[in-house]
Amino acid sequence: MGDRLLVINPNSSIDVTKGIDRAMTPLRSLTGPTIEVVRLEDGPPGIETQQDVESVVPLIIRRVREENDAAAYVIACFSDPGLHAAREATERPVFGIAECGILTALTLGGRFGLVSILRKVIPRHMRFLGAMGVLERFAGDRAIDLKVTELADEKATLARMAEVGAELRDRNGADVIVMACAGMADHRARLAEMLGIPVVEPTQAAVSMALGRIALGW
Repeated sequence: MGDRLLVINPNSSIDVTKGIDRAMTPLRSLTGPTIEVVRLEDGPPGIETQQDVESVVPLIIRRVREENDAAAYVIACFSDPGLHAAREATERPVFGIAECGILTALTLGGRFGLVSILRKVIPRHMRFLGAMGVLERFAGDRAIDLKVTELADEKATLARMAEVGAELRDRNGADVIVMACAGMADHRARLAEMLGIPVVEPTQAAVSMALGRIALGW
């Protein structure tokens, strides 16, 4: 098994990829696996529709097969595109950030809320949450109404995330927030400070689980 953990951003955005890479800084260790963050150059600029989700699955599978020396893989999109197909394509562990982010939230509080990018992604999240069987612990899903390509405006993005996060906390009763887009990765610490409750950055959650699996040889 290799000594590299590959984080795949399924969209083509350089800004989003750099943000994910910065979020990996606390998890990097001189003695641990190298954490490499890559993007899909042929992917859409942002994954916002079901068509976007399905369009990147073959690209993810191809990348996993090409990068077959990695110790584990993380798919850094909150729709977990191609997660189960990727698990069929390799014997190494594959993690989806939505699954890992939600599972992590369940350890941090009683009810979790999702801060999403657009309202149109919420039905897809609801299908996913139902399949996971976690709706009894789900407080709500609210959108900041910004496209992935608009997340580069850090001031506007954080302001909207704080507004929506406060609504989830005060109106929906969420005591944990999950940032439901990898493009939000830079804002976890500041958002947690502003809201006063735990905030999960799902790529960090997935990479943390992957590092544990690698260390334990599971």
